[in-house]
Amino acid sequence: MSQPEEQPSEEVVFHRVARAGQVPEGYIRRFYVGDLECAVARLRGQVFATSNYCTHLDCLLSSGKIIDDGIRCSCHGSVFDLETGDPIYPPATEPIAVYPVREEDGEVYVGVSEADVVSGGPRRRRLRRD
Repeated sequence: MSQPEEQPSEEVVFHRVARAGQVPEGYIRRFYVGDLECAVARLRGQVFATSNYCTHLDCLLSSGKIIDDGIRCSCHGSVFDLETGDPIYPPATEPIAVYPVREEDGEVYVGVSEADVVSGGPRRRRLRRD
C-alpha cells in the first residue's frame, strides 16, 4: 500500500537573502529563496518583501520604483501597498504576495513557507508560441 504524499509545510521559516546594505532606502532589489523570487525594498527605514511579479501582466516589480504609497510596477503603473500587497492604483486589481521580514545583525531575512519555496510562489505566466 502506498503512503499518501507528504504536503509541503505551511510553517514560516526565515531565510537570509541579503546584507542590510544591499537594500538601500528607496530601492527595490530582487532576491531568491530557493525558486521563490522576491522583491525586497526599504521604505522609511523598514524592509519589505513581496512577490516579484505584478498581478496585472507579470512584470518584474524589482524593475519598478518605490514611491510614498508603495511599490510601483514599471510596466503599467500599478501601485501595491508594501505591508498588505493590496493594489492601491490600477490597472492591477489583485494583491501581490507579501512575506514577513526580519533585519538582524546587518542581515535581511525573509520568512516563507516550504510550500512557497517548493511552488516557486507567484511567477510569470509562460507565453504559448504556436
